[in-house]
Amino acid sequence: MERVMLEVPEEVVEAIKLPPREVEQELLRELAVALYRRGALSLGKARVLAQMTRWEFEEYLGHRGVARHYGQADLTEDLQYATGHQ
Repeated sequence: MERVMLEVPEEVVEAIKLPPREVEQELLRELAVALYRRGALSLGKARVLAQMTRWEFEEYLGHRGVARHYGQADLTEDLQYATGHQ
């Protein structure tokens, strides 16, 4: 597994107006939303990065006003799932 380590300057971490235990999770969510919005990550991979279920992440996107990328392939997959043809 390849890992990417990001270094955030201490002064930036200290300036984030969140409880210290929430900072890492919030940074991961922000990164996931930004990459999803740009089309650099799919919904599935973005939600993994955000450490959320699909439904939690979709709700989070809605609260943030982020449009979903939903194409023909997504519709076909959802219809197959809904009709029990996987």
